[in-house]
Amino acid sequence: MHRRTEPVNVKTAATPRHTYGELVLNSLLRGRGTAFISADDAETTYEEAAALFGRLRAALRSVGVTHRTGFGMLSANRPDAWLAQWAGVANGARYTPLHPFGSFDDHVFIIDDSEISVLIVDTEDHRERGQQLAAARPGLRVVTLGEAGFGANLLSLAADAEPDLTVDRAVSDTDTAMIIYTGGTTGKPKGVVLPHRSIVANHLLQQADWPWPIEPRFLVSAPMSHATGWFPLGALWHGGTVVMQRRFDITSFVETVKKHRVNMTFAVPSMIYTILDSPATAEADLSSLELIVYGGAPMTVPRLTQGLARFGKVFLQLYGQSEMPNVVTTLLPREHDPARPDRLASCGRPSTGIELRLLNDQDQEVAPGEVGEICVRGPLVMDGYWKRPEETAATLRGGWLRSGDLGMRDQDGFVTLVSRSKDMIITGGFNVYPAEVEAPLLTHPDVVAAAVVGLPDDQWGEAVTAFVVLREGASATPTDLKNLVKERKGGIYAPKAVHFIDAVPLTDLGKPDKKALRSRFGAGVPAASVL
Repeated sequence: MHRRTEPVNVKTAATPRHTYGELVLNSLLRGRGTAFISADDAETTYEEAAALFGRLRAALRSVGVTHRTGFGMLSANRPDAWLAQWAGVANGARYTPLHPFGSFDDHVFIIDDSEISVLIVDTEDHRERGQQLAAARPGLRVVTLGEAGFGANLLSLAADAEPDLTVDRAVSDTDTAMIIYTGGTTGKPKGVVLPHRSIVANHLLQQADWPWPIEPRFLVSAPMSHATGWFPLGALWHGGTVVMQRRFDITSFVETVKKHRVNMTFAVPSMIYTILDSPATAEADLSSLELIVYGGAPMTVPRLTQGLARFGKVFLQLYGQSEMPNVVTTLLPREHDPARPDRLASCGRPSTGIELRLLNDQDQEVAPGEVGEICVRGPLVMDGYWKRPEETAATLRGGWLRSGDLGMRDQDGFVTLVSRSKDMIITGGFNVYPAEVEAPLLTHPDVVAAAVVGLPDDQWGEAVTAFVVLREGASATPTDLKNLVKERKGGIYAPKAVHFIDAVPLTDLGKPDKKALRSRFGAGVPAASVL
């Protein structure tokens, strides 16, 4: 294996005054050779990528993606889409990705709430949804990646444009770069406002702490609408190559790693479990993999131990939230010690420059080994929630971001997550709030009450699990209710299991006692009620 042994000096590499679009542009202009390989094996050189980036900036500007305007994208993983999203950000616009598995209602809500004026649609994967959104919001300007029969073809506009390869000095590190939507306790997603300062810090922390391969060949397999979308810049920063799968598929994953000698990727735990369990990987030569970055959900110690036995010490764990993206703590490859299950159960130590404290209910720092709320301060932290001042004030209280996650720290500084004080479920690397699942369930005429929790699951990390009380004489089946949620919210939110119960247990305050549900049903439920 060939890895960089010296960390990057973040003070000389760049400073937080830079903007993210500037870092993308500089990386493209500096690089030589192949920058991208698409899912159909088409190669794009650095020179071609820089020119396309510049043309996309001009094309997006011509359709209104300019300083402090809002634009969005609905796309699978593809190089031109990755370049387009950061081209808009380089123009000073604020970017909001739409979840590729999201429901129509959620997409409409996010478009309205984030004040998106231009939407980029990948018509190979999302033509139908793009047409629906264009029809539902006539004032929305839809542009497409390729010919579609609706909207202007952004790639054609770019082909006719002069490339803009300048740095827009009107764009500041304090400008909003992204609004990322995360589930809310009320059932409606809420926008997390990330300035350039935050996502530049995210990039620099990767450079400071990760043992990057000398010539990265990074495979994008998880949706680039989420955390994965930030990682290609690191590979380009080092002059490497970004290889893209449109979406994760185990057969394609194995063939792509072998064919292109991929040495680095990011995966959520459920993807890693598939890699470990699939017959396609049993005899495959995946020895080129030098670094497997994982996060988005906890990974069980037995499965992580299995991964270490299969691939060696190539794993690097991240912990973060949308509000403090990705790199709050890091568990480095050398710290993945199979002889230390306590270490494998941790999420590592705070990344370079991150201030992290564990605070009790009186805002006092707890002693090592005691449980406290994880609170973070530093350039990584969000500016707040979009148009939600009260929630912003509560979360950023006293200058610290209150994560809602409970953890403890050992004498060596390693942080272990104990639980979430919020009820958020992390399933397959995606965040699901129970209220987002309960709301559609309660619209069914046969449903009297519903409570949703996450239960441990070997494949998904946590399985969305619904406990439902039906009206007398009701005919609804678990399949009916799963399909209802899938239709209203999308497949990620659909319960993996639906259990019919006589009554939802309540706390002394009359609220659903989800702790009781977890402890009562976590080890198993009557088979007749499960689907």
